Amino acid sequence: MTTLPEHHPALPGLAPDLLGHLLTLDARDPLAHKRAEFILPEGVVYLDGNSLGAMPRAVPDRVARVLHGEWGEALIRSWTAGAESGEDWMALPDRVAAKVARLIGAQAHEVAVGDSTSVNLFKVLASALHLNPDRRVILTDAENFPTDLYVAQGLGELLGRGHELRRVPARDIAAQLTPDVAAVLLTEVDYRTGERLDMAAVTAAAHAQGVLTVWDLAHSAGAFPVDLRGVGADFAVGCGYKYLNGGPGAPAFVFVAERHLPHAPTALSGWMGHADPFEMERSYRPAGNARRFVVGTPQVLSLSALDTALDVFEDVNLGDLRAKSLSLTDTFIELMAPLGERFSLTLVTPLDHARRGSQVSYRHPDAARVMARLTARGIIGDFRTPDILRFGFTPLYHSHLDVARAVQGVQAVLEEQA
Repeated sequence: MTTLPEHHPALPGLAPDLLGHLLTLDARDPLAHKRAEFILPEGVVYLDGNSLGAMPRAVPDRVARVLHGEWGEALIRSWTAGAESGEDWMALPDRVAAKVARLIGAQAHEVAVGDSTSVNLFKVLASALHLNPDRRVILTDAENFPTDLYVAQGLGELLGRGHELRRVPARDIAAQLTPDVAAVLLTEVDYRTGERLDMAAVTAAAHAQGVLTVWDLAHSAGAFPVDLRGVGADFAVGCGYKYLNGGPGAPAFVFVAERHLPHAPTALSGWMGHADPFEMERSYRPAGNARRFVVGTPQVLSLSALDTALDVFEDVNLGDLRAKSLSLTDTFIELMAPLGERFSLTLVTPLDHARRGSQVSYRHPDAARVMARLTARGIIGDFRTPDILRFGFTPLYHSHLDVARAVQGVQAVLEEQA
């Protein structure tokens, strides 16, 4: 039985029955032990891991070891297997790819790690258009993340073959899968609202019309289980610095379904994607797996940080990850409900679990100033133009008590402004 303290120093004024309920939820949390594996500043509730994940505790030592031992002492010898340092930098992208593959429902040879999300999107979208050469439309959500739209626009102009980027509301995607659509480009979780698309249904509808799918998993990978192979996805990209906690600018990943690997061309054919880079052939011969989508020299420092960051998922049941995400976001929505009635807060995140990612967002007419004041109080969320307050929940290091403390902070700021 959970002991109910008369007073919790971090949550003054919280009703005892509510405090007891939250403590019970945290006591039953199978992921509670993961919090200790992260560096979290004292006095801060960090609700912006959907923009930049917190640092895993093991990362600084790993980076220091790379700097002082692998680079400083072993020097160039660390590139190859059997080096005195015990490392093999050349194989680092593949080791990281295998760890990412587990989180997104892929096989290791279908995943490559390197470059940025935007560059990887350029690569796979170019491949998708090549595989559907008689079609000229890239279909996308009208409110997709800007870089996705920019990359698609730029690629279409570069190809010079009359490609059109057709932007429609997300709810209309299925109805717009017409015979002229080559590929549909979608972000599984809307970066503003946290609404999650039905990847399986959209992919099936696209394939029924001969359309290839390109999924952006920036707000999915590491937040909840993804099953790319299970839904039959064609291509996907995602970043390493949000829910994967790889650090600012961490390398991104690319997924290419096994069935496409023999046929999908690489628009950027760099030497690290060659079947045998050190053979130094004068003609490009792509690697047989997704490694062909790696272009240049592996970013060893950032890849090493990401490699170690991904280790926190090693003993995590992804079903538990999803269950806790929904519990945290349900609790936040429930505790925020009375504030919505008082302070012009409009919930824009779906209540339906199947349609929710791992964030909760509200519209507020003074959202930018509210978030600035929250951040000053140590409740760090995010503002998205024009009026979105965005709160990201990371099941690996958040507790239900964190949720209550965040709501108390929101209440205090809104009452001050009123």
